[in-house]
This record gives sequence, structure tokens and C-alpha cells, in this order.
Amino acid sequence: MGVYSCIFAELSIVENQSHTRNYLLLHLIVFIWGWTAILGKAIALPALQLVWLRMPIALVGIFLFLIIRRQRLYTDLKKLGIYFSVGLVVAVHWICFYAAIKESNVSVTLACFSTCSLFSAFIEPIFFKRKIRVYEIVFGLMVVSALILIFRVETQYALGILLGILAALTSSLFGVFNGILVKNGHNGSLISLYEMTGGFIGLSIYVLIARPWDGGLLTMTANDFYLLLLLGVACTSVPFLISVHILKTISPYTVSLTLNLETLYGIIFAYFIFHEEKQLTTLFYVGSAIILSTIFLNAWMKFRDQKKERLAEVKQN
Repeated sequence: MGVYSCIFAELSIVENQSHTRNYLLLHLIVFIWGWTAILGKAIALPALQLVWLRMPIALVGIFLFLIIRRQRLYTDLKKLGIYFSVGLVVAVHWICFYAAIKESNVSVTLACFSTCSLFSAFIEPIFFKRKIRVYEIVFGLMVVSALILIFRVETQYALGILLGILAALTSSLFGVFNGILVKNGHNGSLISLYEMTGGFIGLSIYVLIARPWDGGLLTMTANDFYLLLLLGVACTSVPFLISVHILKTISPYTVSLTLNLETLYGIIFAYFIFHEEKQLTTLFYVGSAIILSTIFLNAWMKFRDQKKERLAEVKQN
């Protein structure tokens, strides 16, 4: 309940309805993304093959959406190059994320992925030219301490932990890049379309040359195929379009902070679906609790700062 009280307290200070709607949409897609790790665990394909097949499915979903809305698809070469480059970062992020799940499990991966807000706390001020807040550094150090605790206890998942942290770093990077693009007037839907295209083209070149997994490129079971469709459309096309759109009014740091609720949802889902509590120690959950507590404290501090800023604006006027 404490999580949602912070959420609705933050919503109470928002003045226009579109901003409120975007916050609600953000929490909806975070809930949906909570299932991506579960699906990644359930799909038996290697991480690289999973991502390589996921991207064209998401791409087709986004393309059909734009066609139905009769939106113009043209963009100049300079913008196309930018979108393709960010799309490669998205592809690397997904590969790291699903490889982490394959090397460890859902709970460990999502705990490490919670460092996303830590990276954003340092990356966003660089690109948006704002000061680094002291409490963000403190919370960041708490997250690092918790990860050290998890790393020392769950040593059999060392590679998965490192991949999970790398997934968080790349997620922070493309979140900030997309935030800059949207705030500079780039069309959110086109960003989504061409980032998926760029990521898929880049991965395809590598896959066709290296052939990094055994068997046929498209070999999979019927179960994996249906789960990929669900992952590509319901958990990728729809939320990806929404996530880029809401960056018009919500900062990348706030998005990355809220994304940590994906960790909470995913760990809960994994607890009941895969019974991962049997694979983890008590200290893992202590470390995860520290990470999640920093998220909620950060949300409360952000709400407090916003309230002070608004009161100061009222006094000035």
C-alpha cells in the first residue's frame, strides 16, 4: 500500500488531465512489463534468438498501428541514423536482460535490474543539464551495497548478476536518449518503429554471419512461438509505443524509477509460477528489500521536492 500511496500522492499535484493519464499509463505498462521476465524464462530459446525473433514481431505490431492511424512513415536520413543507433542499444539491453535470466533466474535478474534508477540518476543530469541530487547518490550507494550482499551470497549467479546490471545500464541509456528525442519534437511512434527496425537489422547481420546458436534460425516449438507472439505484441509493441509517448510529460528518471515496480511484480509472479523461493537464500531477499526501499524512499523525496517547487512558484506569483 505504501507504494501506491506515493504514486497517488504524486498524482494529486499534477494539474492537467493528460499528465495524470500518462502517469496511469506508465504504471499500466510497468505491470505488463512485469510479465516479460516470466515469458523470457518460459521460452526455451537462447537469449539472442529470443530477442532476434521478438524484434520483428514488435516491429510488425508497431507498423500495423501506424498504418491503421494513417500516420506518415517518412523521416530523413539523419533522424533514421539516430533511431537505428538507439535501436541497437535497445537490442543489447534485451539480450543482456534475457541472458541474465537464462544464467540465473527471474528474481536475481530483476533485483539487479533495479539499478536502472541509479544509473539514470547520474546519466540524466549529464544530458538534461541538471544538478545531481544528494539523496540520489545516497540511495545509489544503498543499492550498490545491496547488490554486493546479493553477489556475495548468490555466487553461483555471478554472470547473471553482471548481465542484469548491464541490462539496467543500457535501459537507462536508451530511456534518456528517447526522452531527449521526444522533448526535441521527434514523433514517438516513428521512434518506436525505427528503433525496432534498427535493432533487428543490426542483430540480423550478426546472426547471419556468426550463426551463434545450434539448429535452424527459426527452429522452435509451438509453445515458444505462441509465447513469442504474446511477448512481441502485448508486452512489447503496445507498451513501447506508450512508453515513448509519455516521455513528453514524464522525465526519464521518473520512468526508470517507476520501472523498478517491474521488479516487484516480476519477483511476485516468479514466486508463484516458478517457486524461485526454493533457489534463493534469505539474504537475497534482504538485499532485494533494501533495493526496493530505496525506490519508495526516492519516490517520496521526489514528491516532497516537487511540492516545495510548486509552493515556491505560488509564492513568487
